[in-house]
Amino acid sequence: MIKIIEVGPRDGLQNEKIFLPYTAKVEFVERLIAAGLKNIEAGAFVSPKWVPQMTDSNKVFLRLLKSKKLNKYTQLSALVPNLQGLKMAIDCGVKEVAVFGACSETFSQKNINCSIKESFVRFRQVISLAHKHKIKVRGYLSTTFGCPYEGKITAKKAESVIRKMLELGVYEVSVGDTIGVATPKQVRKLLQRFTSTERKYIAMHFHDTRGTALANVLASLDLGITVFDSSVGGLGGCPYAKGASGNLATEDLIYMLNGMGLKSGVDLNELIKVSLWIEKKMGRVLPSRVAKAGGFNL
Repeated sequence: MIKIIEVGPRDGLQNEKIFLPYTAKVEFVERLIAAGLKNIEAGAFVSPKWVPQMTDSNKVFLRLLKSKKLNKYTQLSALVPNLQGLKMAIDCGVKEVAVFGACSETFSQKNINCSIKESFVRFRQVISLAHKHKIKVRGYLSTTFGCPYEGKITAKKAESVIRKMLELGVYEVSVGDTIGVATPKQVRKLLQRFTSTERKYIAMHFHDTRGTALANVLASLDLGITVFDSSVGGLGGCPYAKGASGNLATEDLIYMLNGMGLKSGVDLNELIKVSLWIEKKMGRVLPSRVAKAGGFNL
């Protein structure tokens, strides 16, 4: 079984120009649940100044956690940058959070205003408090293959940061190709630095900026990776390449998995409906290929 982490309601929406009201965000998540998605990143407790789209995440979670559309398999998570964000998540009853760092020193400074070393001090505090409240913590690492400021990130450096993140006590690290530069060769080179047992704690988060996301998923599958982040419709875009695709579209990923005989528990036809629904809400054409072409029984 392949596990899909749907990041559209958070990572996807946060870069969109059109603000989606919290009631629509709630409906968005409920539609994703109805399509069979179990793990959904539904919001973020971050500064409204820097990420205005996430301003109403507290309302979103308070409404969702009472929703009758949730089932026993649903796991909603929230991104938290610091202790303040975590405390807000706790107040809303969130049971899983994620912290986010980078493998690039410059990107870390520009994105979260601190060095990689300083970010891990913050993470340790957040993870410690989260565990006291029996909250699971996932770790995100951006720029693991390339950085818009530093260029190529070596596999050796990425491996080092990934290992440090795992040592903090996160249950899983999501390895992100933030600017969509990775190819299967680079993916294999990085993942082969870990044992098959260690890879069980690694998820992959690919961007389709240069059209290599699905090829990278295939390379990851060959090395035993079974958890992937994706965003319905390819929602989100790439802030470092104007007009280019960003997140891998969940329906494109599901179509490939279905064709390979790999189960995810997601209903592709229902997911396509969600993709077309959110596309209308955003008022722009999303980059998903399968949403446009439709599914096909192979």
